[in-house]
Amino acid sequence: MSVFDRMAWLNPPAMAAVEGEALRVVTAEGTDFWRETFYGFTRHSGHFLWEEVPGDFTAEVVIVGRYEALYDQAGLMMRLSDRHWIKCGIEVNDGVPVFSTVVTDGKSDWATMPLPFDAARVRLRLSRHGDAVRVDVARPGGGWFLARLGHLPGDGPAQVGVMACSPERGGFEVLFSDYRRGPPIARDLHNGL
Repeated sequence: MSVFDRMAWLNPPAMAAVEGEALRVVTAEGTDFWRETFYGFTRHSGHFLWEEVPGDFTAEVVIVGRYEALYDQAGLMMRLSDRHWIKCGIEVNDGVPVFSTVVTDGKSDWATMPLPFDAARVRLRLSRHGDAVRVDVARPGGGWFLARLGHLPGDGPAQVGVMACSPERGGFEVLFSDYRRGPPIARDLHNGL
């Protein structure tokens, strides 16, 4: 049985298939997670396959996507409620896949950064340390770099897993593999591990 078989969908996608230890997802049209800031709307229609996790943790996944349309996105998500969550991963912005994080604490923020390597295959990890959330991206030659350090209040269990959205179209295809979740990594931000 795959790790994905023990997880549950919030907003199932148009297609999802477990392929060995990987999960292939094809998105439905008009899917996204966002709350109010700048655009003035709230969307909670993105595809999120999750497991409940008590306390602190680190989750990792490899994502391979066919990024084409504006806002095509795939990665990891941690959700405490409809108003408190973080999503992180690759997202198309102005025709270019970038690394993107959205932290939502009542309202969403959005931060993007260019990747110093090809976005076709990316390993990322999301860690929770109390009310702090940390996002790291793997360097192709080894090690990690810090992409985001944010704040989300609350010490209860979290929903943690993979997400994919395509606000501007349907049919965005992504493959998630090597998903793992365990104890949190060390709190040292500057060791590159």
